[in-house]
Amino acid sequence: MPIPERWHNYATYRSTIWSPLPEIEFARQGLSRSQIIQTDPVCLLALCAAKEAVHNAGLSVSVSDRRPNRYSFDSLDSNRIGVYMGTGIGGANTFMDNHYHPILARQKDVLMNLAASEDLPDEARQELGLVISRMFHLRRINPFMVSMLMPNAVSANLGIHFSIYGPNKTYALACSSGTASVGAAYHAIRDGCVDVALTGGSEYLDDYYGYLFRAFDVAGVLVSDHKGPDSSNRPFDKDRTGFLFSQGGSVVMILEELEMAKERGAPVLAEIIGYGQSFDAYSMMSMDPTGTQIENMMYSCLRDAGISAADVDYVNAHGTGTQTNDEIECDILVRLFGSSTLVNSTKSLVGHTIGASGALETLVTALSLRDQTTHICNNLEKPIADLNFVRTRENFPMRVGFSESFAFGGHNAAVALQRYPD
Repeated sequence: MPIPERWHNYATYRSTIWSPLPEIEFARQGLSRSQIIQTDPVCLLALCAAKEAVHNAGLSVSVSDRRPNRYSFDSLDSNRIGVYMGTGIGGANTFMDNHYHPILARQKDVLMNLAASEDLPDEARQELGLVISRMFHLRRINPFMVSMLMPNAVSANLGIHFSIYGPNKTYALACSSGTASVGAAYHAIRDGCVDVALTGGSEYLDDYYGYLFRAFDVAGVLVSDHKGPDSSNRPFDKDRTGFLFSQGGSVVMILEELEMAKERGAPVLAEIIGYGQSFDAYSMMSMDPTGTQIENMMYSCLRDAGISAADVDYVNAHGTGTQTNDEIECDILVRLFGSSTLVNSTKSLVGHTIGASGALETLVTALSLRDQTTHICNNLEKPIADLNFVRTRENFPMRVGFSESFAFGGHNAAVALQRYPD
């Protein structure tokens, strides 16, 4: 969709489209008034996703303290539950909105007094009135600002809401945050550190003036509206121009030992069987063109899963749609998997949700394995590589899936999943 019209009052943009979230009434999602006022949207989204995940996993909770809207699990030891969440930036919305107050509040008062002056010409008064009308700021700084903008608030709010006393960790690895959190949760369960984990990713990148969007736009990584709002986002296509900026989103999944899930009759989506990570040590904003550490990370994930590249039937690729990233990723995929493994990019449908993207793509991979079908690589007309890109919606025999993420800073991560029952 087109970016908000008011953003054009403050800057000239190269990219003019984004992927907005639907309007969410958090009160109707069971969140209290105090939670909504004292919590950044990135955490509110995570709370909503977590409540849905707990319900879908068949876990029951009871109110432990009604006033702060706290719950506890009925049949689990809360000391043996962990929270592992990822976010790229955390409470950016809170920071930006509260940042405007001290900058604009007094200046706006001065301009309003000037506009009221009888000596000011009418034309100047009208121009000044227009400027003042565009100077949005909060009435006051939110006294909960510090706790709202901290990245660890994403995990902390989940732990507080569900009275979880086990490990509570936040992974801020830019676009790899969600994948890294799922991998950490998987290892924690596999190693016996916890019995159950709430894991995933959450992001909310929006502010009144569009400065967060503008930051990515100035960096030259966003998609241009060269083929219209619905057709410009095209990962792995020769006509790609960048990634589609998403306002945000959140995914929370429940991880537990397979035998425990089977014993309580849980609806298992898939089984995580491996995790790998690496670091490029190359650049804050560019991938190493050799792709060496990405390839090492992928082999690490395969080793952790006890499988070979030939066992992988489907790859949910990082697939941003940027020029260099897609080229490097395709080169690696060709070397590792050849031209038979199915490949798609969930970002081709929903845009790039930054810290939530890896968790979202892990969930899509799990659902694809469960349903034995997956979504198309949207808008792909002229592929840049000889890979088996998903171009039509049909049934595919898929036993093992692979979800991978790469990030600003050089953080690489991937999760391997297996269909259940195998």
